[in-house]
Amino acid sequence: MNFPHLVSLAACLASHGVLCLRFTCKGLNIAYRTKAFKAVVEYLKLSEDYKLSGVFLAGRSMGSRAAASVIRQLSQGDDDDDDDGFIQGLMCLSYPLHRPKLQSKLRDEDLLLIRCPVLFVSGSADEMCEKQLLEGVVSKMKAPKKIHWIDKANHGMAVKGRATNDVMEEINAQVFSWLRENVQLQNK
Repeated sequence: MNFPHLVSLAACLASHGVLCLRFTCKGLNIAYRTKAFKAVVEYLKLSEDYKLSGVFLAGRSMGSRAAASVIRQLSQGDDDDDDDGFIQGLMCLSYPLHRPKLQSKLRDEDLLLIRCPVLFVSGSADEMCEKQLLEGVVSKMKAPKKIHWIDKANHGMAVKGRATNDVMEEINAQVFSWLRENVQLQNK
């Protein structure tokens, strides 16, 4: 939750009037994280305090996997009301498509079933998301999608010889631009 890129992104979005809720799940268990993420989405959907018409989910690394899983679960539920457009898009920062050096076991099952717009922001040198593999998965997705590659960035979005703030500004600009485009599409 306090990862520098997430703090920077939340501040950027807030400065543009975008409400941003950040939370964390202790532990690396994907089922636990997905359950917690789903509970937050369901709370926001039913909340009388916020009265939101829709949300965009985002996550970094394992958080983006959990967000993708929540979207897939809600859109594939037994109740036809689950896919009501409340979740308007997904932003995946450093999506962990595979474990380091285990490119044969892709974590793409949820991505292939998502129908809402998806933005991937990944490092071209990410040891958990080989560029050609992500591009291959994205080509199979039925959802509107976009990939923005941070040149020479690793999984933590560090780029040798490049200032961290510069990388964060690039990520923030890409996310805000994509978000603005997709909010406009939802309002048409």
